[in-house]
Amino acid sequence: MTPADAQGLLDLVDWRRRVGDLYRISGPDAITQFRHGRDDLFRSHPQSPIEPEERAAFTGLHYFPPDPALRVDARFEPGDGTELPIDTGGEDGAVRYRRAGILVFGLHGQECRLTVLSLVQYAGGLFAPFRDATSGRETYGGGRYLFDTAKDTDGLVLEITPGSSEVVIDFNYAYNASCAYSPRWACPLAPPENYLKVPVRAGELTYKS
Repeated sequence: MTPADAQGLLDLVDWRRRVGDLYRISGPDAITQFRHGRDDLFRSHPQSPIEPEERAAFTGLHYFPPDPALRVDARFEPGDGTELPIDTGGEDGAVRYRRAGILVFGLHGQECRLTVLSLVQYAGGLFAPFRDATSGRETYGGGRYLFDTAKDTDGLVLEITPGSSEVVIDFNYAYNASCAYSPRWACPLAPPENYLKVPVRAGELTYKS
């Protein structure tokens, strides 16, 4: 391993910590602080997914206006535990997930269901990628992430009451995978079962129109 490789590992730890801190902001202007903080990280951090040559001109990510109606009650039902490989399109090939659960909720008068995944390689993390009727138009075509607990991107998104299957999910924090910013990244994207037929006009828009 080269010194640059070793430094990259430390920088990645720092990146994830700083991102996690953004998901613990509280107060009435939490979402504004979250977005400003995320812009600062994307502009300046060594682990930013923005191409280095683009960072000097980077003016910020693009979002839908916050919408309280897109913070919704949901029910977490058990998944069937079957495996679901998702091809990242990169050198590592497919990432193996397990169907850990299903979020059931209503949007625009329709019942919606999102499969929640967990990595087969290690226990604990829950991951919810999705596509919706805005994908490929207003938002990234490959879909967005609602949360990924292994990467600490859930604090403001997934409200849990211990001992209860009733949760609250907030689509205002839906964000793009790193591959939305640069082709040098390979990302697991939403499987067909997580394509929502309704538009989710909350969270992050496309990086480049």
